[in-house]
Amino acid sequence: MPDGTSTCEDHPLTFDEFENFLDRRGAFEPPKLGDGVQVREGIRLVVQRDAEHNDTFSPNFISLSQEHYRSMVRKMRLPFRAIEGGSIVGPAFWCEYDHDEDDRHLQIIFRKSDVRKKGKTRGWEIMLSYSFRTAVTTGFVKGTESSDITEAITHLVNCRSEIGHPMLLPVIILSHDLSAKLDIRQREARAWLRRLENAITMRDEIDEKEGYTEFDVDGFNRDLVECHSRVLWKRPQAYQEIIKDMKAAMEKFTACVEPERNDKKMKALHGSMISRLEFYRVKLNGQEHYIYTTLERLNVQRQALYNIISQRESKLNLEMAVQQRRLAHANKRDTTAMKTISLLGAIFLPGTLLSSIFSMTFFNFDVPENTEVSQELWIYFAVTIPLTLAIVGMWWFLDRRREAIYAREDARIEEDIQQMETEILAIMRKKTMSKAATWGSGNKSPTLTKPHHNPFHSFEKQC
Repeated sequence: MPDGTSTCEDHPLTFDEFENFLDRRGAFEPPKLGDGVQVREGIRLVVQRDAEHNDTFSPNFISLSQEHYRSMVRKMRLPFRAIEGGSIVGPAFWCEYDHDEDDRHLQIIFRKSDVRKKGKTRGWEIMLSYSFRTAVTTGFVKGTESSDITEAITHLVNCRSEIGHPMLLPVIILSHDLSAKLDIRQREARAWLRRLENAITMRDEIDEKEGYTEFDVDGFNRDLVECHSRVLWKRPQAYQEIIKDMKAAMEKFTACVEPERNDKKMKALHGSMISRLEFYRVKLNGQEHYIYTTLERLNVQRQALYNIISQRESKLNLEMAVQQRRLAHANKRDTTAMKTISLLGAIFLPGTLLSSIFSMTFFNFDVPENTEVSQELWIYFAVTIPLTLAIVGMWWFLDRRREAIYAREDARIEEDIQQMETEILAIMRKKTMSKAATWGSGNKSPTLTKPHHNPFHSFEKQC
């Protein structure tokens, strides 16, 4: 407008009023302008704040009915590729012209929606279409409660004089996504790493009150994993590529913007946004080196912890071996004692048995008068000695035979174990080569669904 005034309206949007907003009918009809007053630039958005459905950012899932979504995409000239990009992982930015030479539009997709925590998807997405003929940006914006969409829209409303640039909202969202929270998170992870270094490798870089009170291997392992995951949060390399794509989109805008709209004010805004993107590039470059150092130090502590665990396991295995050796010696002593008892029994038992038999009334070994020993005593020794030798020899033969049987059984068990290992490896190779493993096969894609609530709002701003 000539006086530079601007208007901003924010309305709850019900499904029965959805088409009226798209066609600018009824309550959404543009205001009548006076003589000499014209719309210089503007932005019209369908905004879904704090999306609550668990699968709102799942692949092949949209938050509108097919009819409303199709109508919104066609009437607002939004990019069709937004449907194809519903399953993109990581932050993604895409910008390209449409194919209408009479009314060329610059289409933009910017999203980060691959997170699922506690059964709920998280993220945000924007789809924009900028008309070079009317300088009006239309689009669809959606975000969960964990995103910065609400703050970004508030930020956009406050930038009343800068909405003529189609990259304003993407740069605002990028600014919130790369806020100081990311640097603070990396600093906290580095402080956590110093505590772990003090506990594991005795590196003295922290206050004694901040250190661990006891050496808990399981706790250290969990902390190393959690610290590693925090360091990898929002990888700088991904956002560096986003910045490159945004700079390319800025060039596409300046290449086709009408000369009368590319005035001194627009050039200043454009230069300011380019400067901010360059600042984020430098910031992310520093974060990349900082994160690399943190990850390397985490790996050092992880290896040190593994070495400590290995040393403890070696000591434990040594103690177990000592105890097993003691048990083996004790068993050997017991076995020797048992064999000694068995041998003594084999030696003395035949004599005892024969003496008991010969002392029975069936045998007459009366001692003659004037003698102390019977003349038939030799019979006892003649029978006892051969019988004792025969029993001892039989015991020795059976003992050696039993040891030979045990040795053959041990050898056969070793052969069976080796054969079983060979058969298992062969079966595993056969299954690995014959099995057609396709990850995720058999899973059907979810159908397009509608939410049970109506969290949509229309946002319209004109200058």
